[in-house]
Amino acid sequence: MTRTWMILMFAAVLGTVPTYGHHSFAVYYLEDQAVSLEGELMALDYVNPHAWVHVAAADTAGRVHRVSAEWSNPGRLQRQGITRDTLKPGDRVIVTGSPARDPSEYKMHLKRIERPADGWKWIGQGQRF
Repeated sequence: MTRTWMILMFAAVLGTVPTYGHHSFAVYYLEDQAVSLEGELMALDYVNPHAWVHVAAADTAGRVHRVSAEWSNPGRLQRQGITRDTLKPGDRVIVTGSPARDPSEYKMHLKRIERPADGWKWIGQGQRF
């Protein structure tokens, strides 16, 4: 009886412990590669679990595409002084990051972003780009 009670208590405690999950960016992005592009900021989605930067940028043929760059989470960005008002639609930016495994998605994992007009920039921790 004591053993059964202990197992039930252990199961109850285990059931109340929050679980945290996170995907590997390498599943979606080519983390060993880097691409940079310059364009006009269309939108900043400052949402959990990751903020997104959407940029209108031309490809090598001159066609303009909406490129979405997956950034860090808003809590971490806020601790680094970046708010939802740091970047505004119309800002000219240069984004650098790891491209999506599927190039038709026009996505990247953001590693660096710059706004040349005033010299503002953000570089991810430990980035070599």
